[in-house]
Amino acid sequence: MTDFPHDSIKPYDVQGGKKEQVSEMFDRIAGRYDFMNRFLSAGIDVSWRIKAIKELKKDQPQHILDVATGTGDMAIRACKMLHPTKITGIDISAKMLEIGRQKVDKEGFSGKIELLQGDSETINFGDNTFDAVMAAFGVRNFEHLEKGMSEILRVMKPGARLIVLEFSKPRIPGVRSLYNFYMGVIAPQIAKLFSQNKRAYQYLNESAKAFPDRKDFITVLNKAGYIETSFKPLTLGICCIYRGRKPA
Repeated sequence: MTDFPHDSIKPYDVQGGKKEQVSEMFDRIAGRYDFMNRFLSAGIDVSWRIKAIKELKKDQPQHILDVATGTGDMAIRACKMLHPTKITGIDISAKMLEIGRQKVDKEGFSGKIELLQGDSETINFGDNTFDAVMAAFGVRNFEHLEKGMSEILRVMKPGARLIVLEFSKPRIPGVRSLYNFYMGVIAPQIAKLFSQNKRAYQYLNESAKAFPDRKDFITVLNKAGYIETSFKPLTLGICCIYRGRKPA
């Protein structure tokens, strides 16, 4: 397995594995996570999620896995858009899942959406279980990226589609400079103003910058065994939708 720079970037400068630190970080910021997402992205993240979920529409998947589900945003939106029989969301943060379950109950989807605490690099399901897998802004938090993507492939049914939504480094020079300034300086300060964990938002920026994006992530998917891989930049390249399929 290849090690990537983002694999070793951790939220806190203390001893302990990345996985444990990420879990603790999201537990700490869970209460305001949804609000901060909407605020810092000016609501654009909602349109990104909608576009990603639309990629699954033609396959009509009935059992979907939502990796790094967090507070269940993707799961809830996919339930409304795709009308599957079941969506299973997994995440390592107990506090994020607690808020997610409240949202699921409020939407009336408790019979369709199940949110479970689990490690995305060791998924507690059998081979060939899911009709589709989606992951929004979570794979960059994996401690071992290649292992995580291989594990996701294992639980997908033959022919199932994978959709990953992840931040990307803009290629247009002016846009890249503005994006780096906003994410590196402004966003952490805004988080601090709202009594959020400033270091958490610095980590999220650092991990996004170090993530092997675009063609590099496609190489990771190809190496793991996915086929029909491609990516599509969104909003001046700030974010990308990545696509892949498990061989039939």
